[in-house]
Amino acid sequence: MGFLEVYALGGLTCFLLMTALWLVSLRLKNASIVDIFWGAGFVLCNWVYLALTPDGTPERKWLAAVLVTVWGLRLSGYILWRNAGKAEDFRYRKWREENGAAWWWKSYLRVFLLQGLLMWLISAPLLANQIGRKPGLIWLDYVAVAVWAIGFFFEAVGDLQMARFRANSANKGKVLDHGVWHYTRHPNYFGDSTQWWGYYLLALAAGGWWTLWAPLMMTGLLLRVSGVTLLERSLKETKPGYKEYVESTSAFIPWFPKKRHT
Repeated sequence: MGFLEVYALGGLTCFLLMTALWLVSLRLKNASIVDIFWGAGFVLCNWVYLALTPDGTPERKWLAAVLVTVWGLRLSGYILWRNAGKAEDFRYRKWREENGAAWWWKSYLRVFLLQGLLMWLISAPLLANQIGRKPGLIWLDYVAVAVWAIGFFFEAVGDLQMARFRANSANKGKVLDHGVWHYTRHPNYFGDSTQWWGYYLLALAAGGWWTLWAPLMMTGLLLRVSGVTLLERSLKETKPGYKEYVESTSAFIPWFPKKRHT
């Protein structure tokens, strides 16, 4: 099968996954479960692509499979642990209140199918990597792994440091501004975006230069839609000291902080 046929089956996979999750969310009355499967959904897509593409460069195909699986399962596992026993996320709760009795079907379109569509579109480099026929690994593959590793470090360490910070009751109401959070206000989002640029570089090494839209979309979502902008809109108003943190610390790309005015 060619790219379009396999890509279409990837889209069907996303559709079936999100439909199943939607049905479960109706039973639980909790649309937040969709967040748990964001990373795992890409893992599923990647393995579907791998199973349906016998050609390609085996070293690159398996390298990508390992990187995507490590990223996706860690992310899903972390969100599952973080959300365990908690109520529905405030974003979905607000939409539920606004839509009333119609939320049961609107959530299918606005949350589950939308995320499934985004997942499918962004997964394109994972497939491009699978069907590329350039033999063996090249220098660009090693650059891709290095970029991915930087992103994984910031995302995983950022999540770990935040989890430890929140676990200490003495930190309630305080701003985490040390560790990787000293250099960027959103190390997890930066790390996530950077890993997707790593996946794109693997696809580029395989000849899939045209899948550039995927890392651009992921970065745009993290910066302007579901990540930085949405989160900081509430933190600036509700968290003491966060405004000063914003003034001194880079929003996304890690950099040395500015001196705070006293």
